[in-house]
Amino acid sequence: MSGGTPDEQDDPGPAAPRARARRPWGAILGAVLVTLLLALYVWQVAGRAAALVRTGEPVAVVIGVGVLVLPVLVVGLVAREFLLAGTVQRMADDLAGRDRLPVDDLPRSPGGRIDRAAADDAFGAYRDAADADPQSWEAWYNLAFAYDASRDRRRARGALRRAAALYRGHRHAQQ
Repeated sequence: MSGGTPDEQDDPGPAAPRARARRPWGAILGAVLVTLLLALYVWQVAGRAAALVRTGEPVAVVIGVGVLVLPVLVVGLVAREFLLAGTVQRMADDLAGRDRLPVDDLPRSPGGRIDRAAADDAFGAYRDAADADPQSWEAWYNLAFAYDASRDRRRARGALRRAAALYRGHRHAQQ
C-alpha cells in the first residue's frame, strides 16, 4: 500500500528482524519437546526394567539391569548435548560481544546450501589458525564451523567439543 501514513504502509523492514529473532526459539522449543518425548520413553523403559528386577528371578534381574543401562546412557548423552549447546552459545555471545563472531559470507545455492568448493577454499585458513594456536578456543570454534560448511559433521562436532573444553578451561582460569 502506498500513499498512506507510515502506520498504514506495509513495511517489511521491522518484521524481518522479528521473524529471525523467533527462529532460535522455535529450535529451542523443538529440542525441548523432543527431549520431553525422549524422557517419557526413558521413563517407560526404566519402569519396565525395574519391574523385571523386582521379579527376583535371576534371568529377569540380569535382563532388567541390562535394560536399565539404556536410560542411564540416554540421560547422560542428552545432558552432554545440552551442556555443549549452552557452552557454544556462551562462546558465540563472547565472540559477538568482542565483535569477533565469524561472518558467514560463503556463496549459497538457490536452495540455501553452502557452495562446497567455496567452503573448502575457505577451510584452509581456519585449519592453519587452529594449528598455529592449538590452545585457542576461538580458533577451534571457527574451525568447527568451517568443517560444518564443508559438510564434515563428524569433525565439526569434534572441533566444537575441543573449542568448548578450551573455553571452559579459559573461563575457569580467569575466575
